Amino acid sequence: MVNNTNVSGASIISSGSSAEGLDLPGSDRDEMYVIKDVDVIRDVRNIKHPVQRTTLLMETDNNHSGFTRLQLVAGGDGETRFIKLKHFESTKNGLYLSVNEFVNNINRPLAYLQLSSHGPCLSDKNQILDSVFCLRSKCLPFNAMAWASRHRQQWPPNSAIDKIIKYGCLLVPIGPRTMPDCNVLWRVSFSVAEKQLVYSFNYTQLLCYGLLKLMLKQRINKHKHVEGLLCSYFLKTALFWVSEEEDIDTFQFPKLFYCFTKCIKKLILWVNKCFCPNYFIPEHNMFQGKICPDNNLILIQVLNTLDIDDIDGLIRNVYFQDNEKNLLLDTIKDSSFIMLDFSFYRICDLAPITDMSSCIKALLLTQFLINSKSSIFINDVCKYFYADMSQNAAQLLPTPNITTERYNKHKRYHKHLQDGTNTDAVSGWLLYASFYYVTGQFNVVLSLIDYVLSRCSSDMILLGNGYHTEGQINNYRHHVHSTMSLNDKMRIATIRPVVYLQNSSLIPGELHLEVKGQDITLPSNFMSHCLRFYVIIILMTYLTGESLYVIYTQQ
Repeated sequence: MVNNTNVSGASIISSGSSAEGLDLPGSDRDEMYVIKDVDVIRDVRNIKHPVQRTTLLMETDNNHSGFTRLQLVAGGDGETRFIKLKHFESTKNGLYLSVNEFVNNINRPLAYLQLSSHGPCLSDKNQILDSVFCLRSKCLPFNAMAWASRHRQQWPPNSAIDKIIKYGCLLVPIGPRTMPDCNVLWRVSFSVAEKQLVYSFNYTQLLCYGLLKLMLKQRINKHKHVEGLLCSYFLKTALFWVSEEEDIDTFQFPKLFYCFTKCIKKLILWVNKCFCPNYFIPEHNMFQGKICPDNNLILIQVLNTLDIDDIDGLIRNVYFQDNEKNLLLDTIKDSSFIMLDFSFYRICDLAPITDMSSCIKALLLTQFLINSKSSIFINDVCKYFYADMSQNAAQLLPTPNITTERYNKHKRYHKHLQDGTNTDAVSGWLLYASFYYVTGQFNVVLSLIDYVLSRCSSDMILLGNGYHTEGQINNYRHHVHSTMSLNDKMRIATIRPVVYLQNSSLIPGELHLEVKGQDITLPSNFMSHCLRFYVIIILMTYLTGESLYVIYTQQ
């Protein structure tokens, strides 16, 4: 909710294992950017007149189950922020949106981020976050309509079905590589629907899902001849089908192993037929191009070895090699608040804010959430976001000067900067030091730098980092306790880089060119030494009368 106040032209949806609620080793972070200024309709009769936005018709046929073409049917020349007329391929049946041109258009202005293509996703260089830009249809495709009314036991509940129908589906820029016209075929994604389904799981269903994912990673993919043939999405699909076919009372903890075995047997049946039916569009074979008669027999052999006697045997076989520890047993030793804190620390970054009006809007929303939410942890999360955006707000104000500081005409600087110190141990104080540097109060800068450097430590938790060492986790455990608020813990034991926004009013003049066209992120200790160096150079200039050029070259 907070992120979406800062992003123009698209709304952000979290997906992947973490968004579904499974915080397992290797759980990925996925973000889907749903473009707002395009309408995707299922029937030309659904066009709303007068047409004010680019409108695409979702075409599906039996030859491409699970995929669709997007034909331009209305909207002038099709020009939007993300979609241009040149991104369409001309055919005898009309203009169709090109997958390749669409992705290239998204990636081109982000070239400086050095993103790599990973299927339909753009991945950062550390492979921590996958982002995919997509379109939304508010209606399910025709070939998925039967899903809502087909015969089933008690799952999924009607409330989840209603939400899925109301939302519709997403259209992701990737086609089946085996098809000659794959460049104009878009995959129909039910990512939002699947998240609703997982949220409707009971505890045993969720445990079964986690065990299936762990078994894939630690048992199945250990066999080099079948590694990569199966993915967790296939296992989740098996669980969906079994949950729908079984009485919901079957999914009780004493029957966990039975439920797990049912899913494995379902998977073996599909592998034997080389056909994995999509949960929403059963005629869509998700094994196509991946599992075939050339490789299915050895995969069946591996799956048949998973016939474990009982749940204890299952846990013993889901074994993690790191430090000779069993993950499922080891996590019990960790206090739940530690695990929850670290889950948040990995995903706590916000989208950059480009203007003050958006920043104020986000601050007001966050303040409303703080006042309205009953969860203490969620309140603390919102307070962190409020502090994060306060750092941005301070940089979006006009450039301060010594006069405005002396007469205190702009108290907003101090309000935002003070609030911004609540993100972590040091980054807010570094921005405060930058403020005093810009206003020429160099003694204060040096004092703040000494304070920041005294707080910096290699054992501190780096916010937004996907991996933390055992030493860092132990150090964190020794410095915090469960009665502390999340914000107090973050101010004591976490650190993050200092982020200067594009055209930031607080960045030192020596670095103005660095933020002329983009944001810049700098390690806190590095920026501390930069500020100290700049101050020393200026003070030496005052004392010696030498030019800055001479002093710099001497240094």
